[in-house]
Amino acid sequence: MARYIELHPVDPQPRAIAQTVALLNDDDALIAYPTDSCYALGARMDSVTGPERIRQIRNLDAKHDFTLVCSDFSQLGSLVYLDNSAFRAIKAATPGAYTFILPATKEVPRRLHHPKKKTVGVRIPQHPVVRELLRALGEPLLSSTLLLPGDEEPLTDGWQINDTLGHQIDAVLDSGECGTEPTTVIDFSGGAPEVVRRGAGDPTPFE
Repeated sequence: MARYIELHPVDPQPRAIAQTVALLNDDDALIAYPTDSCYALGARMDSVTGPERIRQIRNLDAKHDFTLVCSDFSQLGSLVYLDNSAFRAIKAATPGAYTFILPATKEVPRRLHHPKKKTVGVRIPQHPVVRELLRALGEPLLSSTLLLPGDEEPLTDGWQINDTLGHQIDAVLDSGECGTEPTTVIDFSGGAPEVVRRGAGDPTPFE
């Protein structure tokens, strides 16, 4: 069963964050964690098993754009190619409940690319727990919205996630209520921004 880790939603306990980082680093763990949009599944970016475990849980095909969750804009900028207009638009919208699809740099493992477009999703969240986790981890977190096959809405309660997925993941981070909508997804891979999913972030600046 998954380890159940309770954290303060604003000032997460350093010991609990350290336990989570140790799981990610030492055990190639897959975790469920809260964000400012909703719960997500996460693993280290270079995890050998993480991408396939996420695909199995969510019943995703190879064309799914994984998201790399970043601590800041400078980390995001090392993972994707940005022209001046994309740079300005994304900088103004982060941190926030947005995922941006962009061409991936060589820093991103090939197995995380979209197989044809060579793109990847990137995002900088606002939630204190994930921001502290990213700071302690020191690298981006491979991530995907915790939306199960056949469900119209993502899971939002830690206890429910533990009951449903406790045998398929390694840890559940519970800090109480978080967002209930997935991120708004903006695709910059064709040059001009295209809103491909309306969610928690206001899409107006990109329309």
